[in-house]
Amino acid sequence: MVSTFVARGAAAYDHYMGRWSRRLAPLFLDFSGAAAGERVLDVGCGTGSLSLALVERATVEAIEAIDFEADFVAALREKIGDTPIAARQGDACSLPFADASFDRALSLLVLHFVSDAQQAAREMRRVVRPGGVVAACVWDTYGGMPSQRMFWDTVVAIEPSAAARRAATMFRPATQPGDLPDLFDRAGLTDIRETVLTIRMDFADFEDYWQPLMTGQGNLAQFVGGLAEATRARVVEAVREAFLCGRPDGPRSFASVAWAARGVVPG
Repeated sequence: MVSTFVARGAAAYDHYMGRWSRRLAPLFLDFSGAAAGERVLDVGCGTGSLSLALVERATVEAIEAIDFEADFVAALREKIGDTPIAARQGDACSLPFADASFDRALSLLVLHFVSDAQQAAREMRRVVRPGGVVAACVWDTYGGMPSQRMFWDTVVAIEPSAAARRAATMFRPATQPGDLPDLFDRAGLTDIRETVLTIRMDFADFEDYWQPLMTGQGNLAQFVGGLAEATRARVVEAVREAFLCGRPDGPRSFASVAWAARGVVPG
């Protein structure tokens, strides 16, 4: 697998995206389900938001957590403590587990970053027993992430050549209505359901919104870092004005929407 997420270390990930996934994980588990005694696979575990939320939710037998980024796996291992979590580096498109190894395979905010989301869905189905559950969640990147849409629309107004980059970011694989159910249907799952999950992300001020973008984490940060200095200064000021919206700097809150789907492995 080739990941399309630009990673710059576990600490930067936690600062930039970890605070979002920690809020979304409990809602996703409400939808995906979890039961005592199960063996669960966390595909694309990052630094552990979903796995750690899961052990607080249910007395599972085991959680196998895998991620493409070795730094993320190492960070999760430092958090595991006395839990049934085992973390390893792995490929979502070629899972290192035998057929029917798990009761449930879950993936939080990952399938829109893998090189082949359909293959990843097939692999999740393969490693889950008949009657078990496969579930995934991805951001609604076009209409459900106003904090990022604000950034890209502002940038394109200043630098029209960024339009193609905006389109690629807004229309990632598996992020439109019906995309996840379609992946699951083609992977051979049944009893497929789709829902919308909504959180709010709070920022203390503009610096709290902007600074994570300066860490080099994610595709957005990679783009900002590549701008000419003068253009970058204009972008920073324009995005700041959009964030403040005519009010003094201070707390702001944005709704953030994700699509989630679950299906059952046929018997």
